[in-house]
Amino acid sequence: MRRPQAQPNQPHNRSSRRTPPTPPFNAPAARRLRAALNMRPEHVAYGMRTSYGLPYVTEDLVIAWEREIASPDNSELTALAGVLWCSPSELLGKPRTLREHRIARGLAPEDVARTVGHDLGTYLRMEESDDWQGTDRQSAALADVLGLTVPDFITVTGRDAKLADLLRSAVTTRWQAYVRPVGKMVPLDRRLLEDALQELHQSYQGQMTATLSWGGGGNDSSAAGREFLDRIVEHFWRTVQGMPPDVSVVL
Repeated sequence: MRRPQAQPNQPHNRSSRRTPPTPPFNAPAARRLRAALNMRPEHVAYGMRTSYGLPYVTEDLVIAWEREIASPDNSELTALAGVLWCSPSELLGKPRTLREHRIARGLAPEDVARTVGHDLGTYLRMEESDDWQGTDRQSAALADVLGLTVPDFITVTGRDAKLADLLRSAVTTRWQAYVRPVGKMVPLDRRLLEDALQELHQSYQGQMTATLSWGGGGNDSSAAGREFLDRIVEHFWRTVQGMPPDVSVVL
């Protein structure tokens, strides 16, 4: 008789204590890597049980991960990467938080804390709250150890909302007045920053003028303007696309 298997969302032997949210799991990548090794889900589950000490992992759980019904936690992700002969970053979607960037780089929290000059407890609290607190030197060390691009750095350090406010003001008023405030947040060459803000300002003002000239009226103009402003940070980084995609933060 076949033994009953654990449900994907209620695996055996997991601790009942609160666990941090799982990283963004790339299910298609997991399926592709498994297929490239000519492995079946049961082979993956067997490897995770015997080599990584996760006795509750079953074929059904592996299938649930690949079908995006469930997501592996940190220890499961590390074990899955080991069985599939890949790095954890290959099984992740785009990292969004400080913790996810660390996991994508395959680093322990102790390693990052030591590199940036924080004690472990302080660093872990920053990960849990998504609230980076550090000096310019510590921020530069963080960007270096995690390989952060400028947009990633702004997001990870919780500056997206403030940047959006500054950019909205820049495109709706005089952009020249916001070169310095934005420059304090975004470590970019001043000339590049000036060009980006001027182009954003012209795009926004031109779009508003064009909408009105089409005879759409105030409602259409307002809607178009709100949509542009809602995505202002995305427009900003797209405007700065001349910057190398792998550029690191330099503070």
